[in-house]
Amino acid sequence: MKLTIAVLPGDGIGPEVIKQSKKVLEAIAHQFNHTFIFKEGLIGAAAIEKEGVPLPQKTLDLCLEADAILFGAVGTRQYDNDPTFTVRPEHGLLQLRKSLELYCSIRPVKVFEQLLDKSPLKREIIHDVDFQIYRELAGGMYYGEKAVSKDKKTASDVCEYTEQEVEKITHLAFKAAQKRRKKVTLVDKANILESSRLWRQVVLKVAKQYKDVTLDFLFIDNASIKIITNPREFDIILTQNMFGDILSNEASVLECSIGLMASAEVGEKYALFKPIHGSYSLAKGKSIANPIASILSAAMLLENFGLFNESEMVQKAVNKSLDLQIITSDINKNSNFSTAKVGDFIADVIYYPDDSDMNFNNIHIGQSTII
Repeated sequence: MKLTIAVLPGDGIGPEVIKQSKKVLEAIAHQFNHTFIFKEGLIGAAAIEKEGVPLPQKTLDLCLEADAILFGAVGTRQYDNDPTFTVRPEHGLLQLRKSLELYCSIRPVKVFEQLLDKSPLKREIIHDVDFQIYRELAGGMYYGEKAVSKDKKTASDVCEYTEQEVEKITHLAFKAAQKRRKKVTLVDKANILESSRLWRQVVLKVAKQYKDVTLDFLFIDNASIKIITNPREFDIILTQNMFGDILSNEASVLECSIGLMASAEVGEKYALFKPIHGSYSLAKGKSIANPIASILSAAMLLENFGLFNESEMVQKAVNKSLDLQIITSDINKNSNFSTAKVGDFIADVIYYPDDSDMNFNNIHIGQSTII
C-alpha cells in the first residue's frame, strides 16, 4: 500500500515523539513492502513563530491532500501562562478539526498487564480494564460563541449542539459497541444542561436501531468517579467535547501514564492520529518524553487502512518494550532509556521479529549490533 502521511510535529515534545512514530512506520513499510511518504507541516506555536498564524494555509492544504495525518502536540508555556494572547497554538488544532470535519475522537483505554503495579490505583480495580471514549469533536463549548464584556470582567462560552452533530457520533459509538461488549454509556449533565437533554433525546432515538446494544446513562460527576472506582463497568463511553477531553485525561491514571494513550480523530473523509498528551514544554529537548502514545497512534493509523497485521505487530513491539522494561522515566523513575532509545527498540523489534529477548536486551544495554 502507498500512503501519503501529513506529519505535524507541532510544539514541545511533539517533534521528539513524532520522530519515533515515523521510525516505527518506516519499519512496518520495510517489513510489509508498503510505501509511506511523509510530508511535514507547521502548526501551533511553531507556525505562529514562522508564519504568524497557528494553522498556515499550506499546512491545511497538505492535510487536505494527504491520506492521513500524524500529529504531535501544540502549546507552549509562554502561551499557557499568559491569557491575554488572542491567537493561541491550540487554535491551530481546533481550526484543523473544523476544516477537515473531524467530528469524533476515539480514545482507547486499555491497561497493560506489565504495568498493573505502576498505577496509583489498586491492581484489582484496573485489571482487565478495556474501554473506549467516543468524544464529539466538532461542537460544544470549544466551538461555541465566545464573548467578553467591554470592561473585561464578564466572559462566556456557549455550549451548543445540533441534533445532526449528536446523531453522527452516536451511530459510530453504537457500531463500535456491536463489535465489542455491546454496551454504550452516555455521559452528560442532563439534570442541569439543555444541551445534555438534547443529547439524551437523540441518543435514545438512535439506540432503537441497535437492539443488541445496551444503553446506560451517567452524569459527568458520577462518571468521573466510576472511571477511578469501577472502570471495568465501561465498554464505550459516548460524550460531548469538553467532558470527553477531561474524562480521557483522567483515564490516563489507570494506565499509569498519559504518555501511553493514543487517539484517532475521524470524519467522513479525513483522519488524524495523535497522542492525547499535550506539548509538555518542560520536557522539551530532555529526551525523557514517552513516545509510546504516539507510536500507538501510528498503530491506529495502520488499522484505519485495514492494515491489521501491521498494527498488531506495532502493538506486540510495544508490549516487548514493556516486558523488558525498555521504558521512559514517567513509567519507571529509575529508567535511563531516552525517548529515541525506546523508539529505536520498538522499531528494531519490527525489523527483527525473530530475535530473542536476550539479544534485544543486549543491544539496548549497550551493544552496537544485534547478536
